[in-house]
Amino acid sequence: MQPNMTIGLDIAKHVFQVHAVDAAGAIVIRRKLRRSELLTFFEGLGPSLVGIEACATAHHWARSIMALGHQVKLMPPAYVKPYVKRQKNDAADAAAICEAVSRPSMRFVPVKEVDQQGVLVLHRTRDLLIRQRTMLINALRAHLAEFGIIMRQGRAGVAVLMASVEEGKAEHLPELARAALMSLIAQLRDAHARANDVEREILTWHRNDERSRRLETIPGVGPITASAVVATVTDPSMFASGRELAAWIGLVPRQSSSGGKERLGRISKKGDPYVRRLLVVGAHSVLRIARSKKPGQSNLINWGSELAARKPYKLAAVALANKMARIVWALMAKNEVYRRQMPA
Repeated sequence: MQPNMTIGLDIAKHVFQVHAVDAAGAIVIRRKLRRSELLTFFEGLGPSLVGIEACATAHHWARSIMALGHQVKLMPPAYVKPYVKRQKNDAADAAAICEAVSRPSMRFVPVKEVDQQGVLVLHRTRDLLIRQRTMLINALRAHLAEFGIIMRQGRAGVAVLMASVEEGKAEHLPELARAALMSLIAQLRDAHARANDVEREILTWHRNDERSRRLETIPGVGPITASAVVATVTDPSMFASGRELAAWIGLVPRQSSSGGKERLGRISKKGDPYVRRLLVVGAHSVLRIARSKKPGQSNLINWGSELAARKPYKLAAVALANKMARIVWALMAKNEVYRRQMPA
């Protein structure tokens, strides 16, 4: 096979579609491959440029094909879709990927290492366990409310409800209902214990990663947020500035401008929703610290306090999260730590 081809690879679980063109743009390969045939096919090719949509299993296949001497570039599926001509099928998708990867203005996704993907699996598992724990707590409260048993919000209130059911102190609670609720309580305790175990694993990884420890110096950024950002933003040089990183996370206003008139709406909510949520939650914690008005606080906390005094609370929190994202980019790009007090 001739080298220096541009190849579009549409990946799936078992069936893969390949579309390749030569340097002149002529189609030289258009075929379907089974999963077991894919790496053997690329072993027989000369060094080529391979484009893949950044979807499930894309990073695994990118690493495997790169190990065979090819250059692999991942692209967001939303940026590839405009190149699909008419009907949507595997062959058309592969042709669109082949055309999109050669565009000079195309934006690419860095290929993640195995270690980075492992940390992200920890984060996704923790997020799922916390959601399941919340669902169980809401179910427990709702079922007990049917019998007139309510309690204050928060962990303390849940602990009282669980103790009342387990010890049989809940009045007007039938034995059938109590037996069912005991099953929910057992699941709740198990989800809580497993979430704590995953958090300890994340904390261990955070302590062993120098980049994650540097991000922890930012107010409102803890081990969870720092490790998630480091594992997600693999290469800060992909962004020209902190503003681009904040826009990629989705913390900038959505534009609907035309005819020279600027129209800005709510935040775009593009990019990774998990990282965006962690930054916004961290911004809320910074604003709570700012309310204490203790002397000697960092410039970031003081900036957030001044903004919250002039703007609605949630708007100030999102703006502060935007600023935190810019600081994250600066620390990652310059290999520095956060300086709490900057000279005037």
